[in-house]
Amino acid sequence: MAKILAVLYPDPVGGYPPKYARDEIPTITGYPGGQTAPTPQAIDFTPGQLLGCVSGELGLRRFLEDRGDTYVVTSDKEGADSTLDRELPDTDVVISQPFWPAYLTPERIAAAPRLKLAITAGIGSDHVDLPSAIEHGMTVAEVTFSNSISVSEHAVMQILDLVHNFVPCHEWVTAEKGWNIADSVSRSYDIEGMDVGVLGSGRIGQAVLRRLKPFDVHLHYHDVHRLPKEVEEELEATWHPDARSLASSVDVLSIHTPLHPQTLNLFDEEMIGAMKRGAYIVNTARALIVDRDAVVRALNSGQLAGYAGDVWYPQPPPPDHPWRTMPNEAMTPHVSGSTLSAQTRYSAGTREILECWFDGRPIRSEYLIVDGGGLAGAGARSYTVAK
Repeated sequence: MAKILAVLYPDPVGGYPPKYARDEIPTITGYPGGQTAPTPQAIDFTPGQLLGCVSGELGLRRFLEDRGDTYVVTSDKEGADSTLDRELPDTDVVISQPFWPAYLTPERIAAAPRLKLAITAGIGSDHVDLPSAIEHGMTVAEVTFSNSISVSEHAVMQILDLVHNFVPCHEWVTAEKGWNIADSVSRSYDIEGMDVGVLGSGRIGQAVLRRLKPFDVHLHYHDVHRLPKEVEEELEATWHPDARSLASSVDVLSIHTPLHPQTLNLFDEEMIGAMKRGAYIVNTARALIVDRDAVVRALNSGQLAGYAGDVWYPQPPPPDHPWRTMPNEAMTPHVSGSTLSAQTRYSAGTREILECWFDGRPIRSEYLIVDGGGLAGAGARSYTVAK
């Protein structure tokens, strides 16, 4: 029997929901490009429930305990005496989320001799030290595509929020209890006719491009894997050979590339300085792709007209994190990929991965990040490991 440790975000402040805003959610059976949605043998939850928090347990407890496994669920993940650190030494499987990551550092992996599988309930496995996972002989998997569309919708929302100055407008009728139209619109524009780019044209980046095309913008993108010519023509999207060329050409930049050594702090003072004055950045990928303090300085100087996103470092960020108080921001907690719709899919996908692992069946290649002593599946396309 196995021990499974899930690190999930805390319950709502008011307690686990007794009911929900909607009685049902749409059934999604497949994604653009032909990949099917998760196909576990069964689920023990109602689609649309809050599953990503401690009480939601990803809907896995009955499944695991019926097998005789030990299932520990916690939100306590920081500090030497955290539940994560206390439970890790005899744990076989760790389940975590990008929204509330259990940072599996080299030290933590070294302290967990039985650890063989790390699952991301969602997309993005950079909270796992991949070189250490490879050295340790682990498998790292994530539920690829489960919340890609959720993130793309959130990114488009934040682009519109920034350009139309939504947050300050909203605050005039709530916090200020006022009706000052001049203040509200003094930083408000249309995206129509703007040059809008995405960095990373994978599943999320392509979804953002497709959702932006009806806004009559000029689309741009950079990715090391260039899109097929027919897709570029369909989207009327201009490919750029590097991130700098893209950044200097657009009014709005949406970041959708994985975090790896080549993208760490990519948007530093110099890169942001090469952008148009008054450009906007939306980052729903990973916080460390941008230099935290360079973003703050650019907003204060006016080099950037706005910055939005839902990714921070660390997560959760400390109360004095400067992105909480910088001007012209539209930040959210890391929620873009954790809608109740997405939770249904990534919880089902987590169970599918576990079923395959326990039964000795292959895990889908599109879910694999590390396997067999190296990058594998989706990981081989999306990540690099420093030599």
